[in-house]
Amino acid sequence: MSEIHWETLKLAAMDARSRAYAPYSSFTVGAALQTKDGRVFQGCNVENASYGATICAERGALAAAVAAGERDLVALAIATGAERPTPPCGICRQCLSELGPGLRIRSYTSSGAFADYELSKLLPNAFR
Repeated sequence: MSEIHWETLKLAAMDARSRAYAPYSSFTVGAALQTKDGRVFQGCNVENASYGATICAERGALAAAVAAGERDLVALAIATGAERPTPPCGICRQCLSELGPGLRIRSYTSSGAFADYELSKLLPNAFR
């Protein structure tokens, strides 16, 4: 597995968070995915008045990576303004498991706290 550049991912996730569109919840999220070859792809949440149409930051980053032809995901950083680190939601867990079943995840808060997760433990029985 390639070396994970957590500081780069953290900064990229924080940068993406600054562009999030969250007029309904005010809960802004940024995400940065690192691929096996070290490329980084960003995403931010984009809310919609029809809540089901909302796009999570993690899936935004995933879509950017796939659109660039990437298929091997190794790490994900998430940045939020929550008091405690926030793991990906269930839908994002399932989507990420398609291309990164061994994905390592680190979630950061704006205060600097973080928590580490393994996707396989967050979603032990992913639908295949």
